[in-house]
Amino acid sequence: MACIFCQPQPYVLENDLAAAFYDLHPVSPGHLLIIPKAHYATYFDVPETTRTAMLTLLDQAKVMLDEARHPDGYNIGINVDAAAGQTVMHCHIHLIPRYHGDVPNPAGGIRKMLPHEAQ
Repeated sequence: MACIFCQPQPYVLENDLAAAFYDLHPVSPGHLLIIPKAHYATYFDVPETTRTAMLTLLDQAKVMLDEARHPDGYNIGINVDAAAGQTVMHCHIHLIPRYHGDVPNPAGGIRKMLPHEAQ
């Protein structure tokens, strides 16, 4: 089966090596994915120049979301391999806008991925 992220996407931002588009299954309004345009399975497979291009888009995406949605914060996440929850084996960075009240208690952020360790 062909990689879904290697198929044409409705990019909202892009540069020569990377692109950003809205997640089809967002966890909050404005949830974006930033990908390398070339196929690399995980973040650790991505060459440094492409990683830099992805991080440039991450910064641009934050500015875009600040202006369009006015979030109160952000989570940035990268899942690497199935044990960490990666389901699409094409590197991608999640930029997830956060809003006051979207969860009862946001303390701990991504540390809550393993609740028994979040103490």
